Amino acid sequence: MNAKIMVVDDSLMVRQQVGGTLKAAGFEVVEAHDGADALKRLAGAPETALIVLDVNMPVMNGIEFLRCLRRDSRVSGVPVVMLTTEGHPQLMQEAKALGAKGWIIKPFKADQLVATVQKLTKTAAVP
Repeated sequence: MNAKIMVVDDSLMVRQQVGGTLKAAGFEVVEAHDGADALKRLAGAPETALIVLDVNMPVMNGIEFLRCLRRDSRVSGVPVVMLTTEGHPQLMQEAKALGAKGWIIKPFKADQLVATVQKLTKTAAVP
């Protein structure tokens, strides 16, 4: 079974770009439009192997989502990679302190994203 990756971004276009890139690399993709939506979807998909997470979103932003994620023992260990236009060192430090494993600046490079997801999920490239 392919690793399940959750893509959380308020931009449909970004979700489609990231999702398409990851699907082409052999991953199963679940999309969420903000942090609150992601928490709901995660409850129904505890086998999620990794989360690709935007910072700036309405309803619940990426940092708020990370705080909630880390408090839920059922999913607190799921690795998170931030994918955002933000490059502020303070935000990066806060996300890292909350357990984010990586920080990729948009626009992303497909090969960098796939390599990061493969490394963190310990999966091999699809031939």
